[in-house]
Amino acid sequence: MDNLKLWERYKLSLNCYPDLGLLLDVSRMDFPDDYFKTMEPFMLKAYRDMAELEDGALANPDEGRMVGHYWLRTPYLAPSKEISQVIERTRAEIKDFAARVHRGGIVPQKGGRFTRLLLIGIGGSALGPQFLSDALSSTDDVMKPYFFDNTDPDGMDRILTEIGQCLAETLTLVISKSGGTKETRNGMLEAALAYQRAGLQFSRHAVAVTGEGSELDRLAQEQGWLDRFPMWDWVGGRTSVTSVVGLLPAALQGIDIDAFMEGAGSCDALTRLPSNHTNPAARLALVWYRATGGRGGRDMVVLPYKDRLLLFSRYLQQLLMESLGKEMDLSGNVVHQGISVFGNKGSTDQHAFVQQLRDGVDNFFVTFIEILHDRKGGSPPVEPGVTCGDYLSGFLQGTRKALHENGRQSLTITLERVDARSVGALIALFERAVGFYASLVGINAYHQPGVEAGKRAATSVLNLQRQVLAYLRGSGEKSQTAEEVAIAIGATDEVESVFRILLHASANEDHGILLERKKIFTLSRFRAVKREG
Repeated sequence: MDNLKLWERYKLSLNCYPDLGLLLDVSRMDFPDDYFKTMEPFMLKAYRDMAELEDGALANPDEGRMVGHYWLRTPYLAPSKEISQVIERTRAEIKDFAARVHRGGIVPQKGGRFTRLLLIGIGGSALGPQFLSDALSSTDDVMKPYFFDNTDPDGMDRILTEIGQCLAETLTLVISKSGGTKETRNGMLEAALAYQRAGLQFSRHAVAVTGEGSELDRLAQEQGWLDRFPMWDWVGGRTSVTSVVGLLPAALQGIDIDAFMEGAGSCDALTRLPSNHTNPAARLALVWYRATGGRGGRDMVVLPYKDRLLLFSRYLQQLLMESLGKEMDLSGNVVHQGISVFGNKGSTDQHAFVQQLRDGVDNFFVTFIEILHDRKGGSPPVEPGVTCGDYLSGFLQGTRKALHENGRQSLTITLERVDARSVGALIALFERAVGFYASLVGINAYHQPGVEAGKRAATSVLNLQRQVLAYLRGSGEKSQTAEEVAIAIGATDEVESVFRILLHASANEDHGILLERKKIFTLSRFRAVKREG
């Protein structure tokens, strides 16, 4: 297609939303001219599904719960006055708590003020807050945030080392809806021990964000933590960033949560409109559907050309892949749906995987995210009349053009700037697009049975570990292979797991297991060693 025809297609395909400072260009995606019109009958159901969701329908029948993250931004749309009131009251409590912390009304055990914030959570309880924290950080931040977002001991040590002596002025948020998430519980126990070693009471520095009556809620109440905030069963983890999960740490950091929520709410209002031609979330869902064949036939590569949006691809990985990656459709048919998401940032990845995107296997489409505003104030020239920001813009346009010339598909989302309002709008845009796409392919976007299966499998491995280590410790100092151990404990169908458990145990002094390495590594022997004391 020559440049003149491309320009005509661009004009027809570009959507402008000045109130959000947003442009959406799908002209470089492969669809016929009448595509959005022909898809209108299919999208009518998606619009109805979304309206029913916001009206309080049971969107997750297997758990018997509603899905209401949209109400968080527009409480009066909630299906009951009680829900509307609790949303408004909780947001006011968040702002009040953050203000009291900032002005010294809530203080650390040894006095002074809280200057650091440690968030302990995983998945949606960490990804959203991390993205907000990184995207909207500034030199004016009141508190510096840190994150325990895994159960990796070395990772926690690194964070605690970085906090150092400032632990005494660190406020810790523990975020877990059920209160029983093992990774979060482990991080909480490690943090509590770190406070204890520093001569501090964890409870004097801790806040819980959890479901009412949960294990964590009871613990925080019994130990007298500083405060407790609610997580509601109608807000899923991957859509929880506009709930307490995202708002409390953001407010404590010093981010304008009112502007953030206003941006999300404004985008919600725009994406409720039942128009394939003007609704940006509908247009995203439709080009995804076309590009993937409605069966995940292409991956989504996310390339934000702004360092502040570095974590957005990670955030979208969970939002899309946990929502859309399903074995069964709503009728119980095996469909194996999903869209794989990966990415990093431009122009960094022009020196990484863009070579394959242009010349390698054609199994993807790119989502470019462009930010027009470079920085506060002017930029010095790096060449006559050219700034660093001009180069960044040029690399985006050049990469987009190079991909198109080789028949590779892309779409471009342009924002005027990165601020609290635009980030709120960006999150709401993709949330709605995911809901529309799920309707198009007939799946439930709001449950995650695969995640629960992984947790159950992990629990079975830890139960097996207890058996393995107990057996070895009861065998004196006799060395045995993994196969011998498995036979002895009646786990002959789990020899590989036994071997891997013993490898990990022998690498860590906590367990007192010694590895006797053999030439054929799988025949290596293991024995328990006596511990002093």
